[in-house]
Amino acid sequence: MNNILVTGGCGFIGSNFIHYLFNQSDFKGKIINADKLTYAGNPENLKSIEKKYSDSRYFFEKIDIAKFSEIESIFEKYEIDYIIHFAAESHVDRSITGPSEFIHTNIVGTFNLLELARKSWKDRKDVLFHHISTDEVYGSLGDTGYFYETTLYDPRSPYSASKASSDHLVMAYFHTYGLPVTISNCSNNYGPYQFPEKLIPLMINNMLEEKSLPVYGDGKNVRDWLYVEDHCSGIWEIVKNGKRGETYNIGGENEWTNVDLLNILCEKVAVEKGKDKDYYKKLIMFVKDRAGHDRRYAINCDKIKAELGWKQSVNFEQGLEITVKWYIDNLQWMKNINSGEYRKWIEKNYLNRQ
Repeated sequence: MNNILVTGGCGFIGSNFIHYLFNQSDFKGKIINADKLTYAGNPENLKSIEKKYSDSRYFFEKIDIAKFSEIESIFEKYEIDYIIHFAAESHVDRSITGPSEFIHTNIVGTFNLLELARKSWKDRKDVLFHHISTDEVYGSLGDTGYFYETTLYDPRSPYSASKASSDHLVMAYFHTYGLPVTISNCSNNYGPYQFPEKLIPLMINNMLEEKSLPVYGDGKNVRDWLYVEDHCSGIWEIVKNGKRGETYNIGGENEWTNVDLLNILCEKVAVEKGKDKDYYKKLIMFVKDRAGHDRRYAINCDKIKAELGWKQSVNFEQGLEITVKWYIDNLQWMKNINSGEYRKWIEKNYLNRQ
């Protein structure tokens, strides 16, 4: 693991993974972070890493994985040993209104990476392409049951369909070309550095600004919530010890309806702000459900626990408290995003790089 290419490393999960990796005593190599810096890519998430490791163990490259020549330049510049592939368009609502970017990044981008890995690595077996996917490829569950690694794919949105397609491409390269690969499918992540279009940071931000808290439909849609650092530890276990050609589900085993989650979140924020625990609940409002809104996701993660010894480090109560405190302690980070100041900083420091 001399050189690890992390795609989408300036995003929410990717930046958390880079922080996690540099804190692991068994990682001595270098990280090349390749990111397009779309609206959700924020190198500010990695300022401390860049300051400490830049030009020695951490290298940033602004590239678009959907452009073959740009990702090819990374393989020419560095001898890549492992690829941890986070880069993806990931917001369901955006995929409904504008699916094109999801096809280009999630499908074409993954294909480009696989092709270059195949050509660069040839018959090497001391390499790995690890692909991060989602539980949404499995479709929707009823009131009972779980997604297993053997569950048939049944994607319902352009986002989940694009991720399902990329998953199949990854496995095709394993079976056709013998490319060493692993895949992980995770449940909903939460934690620090998440772009405030997603449910938990969006609701925290709205509470702090005393804006309405919109809930789709009846609010009874169920999601399984996974603390982002636990996701990162699961990925690292798979990368080190996972069987090549296998898929591993990483779940939080924390099922909550959207409305119950929001009520708990209201109470956590209220406590942190020194208000009555029900103070923010008056802001909750129900809005028209979105198209193709899956009713329930729930992941069974027995396989990664049994085979690799992984387990979650925090329960939902603890993870939510850590998350709420992080956003309240990092209000300037949130303000920079909401005001657009972070984009000005990115344009000044990153977008003009060649």
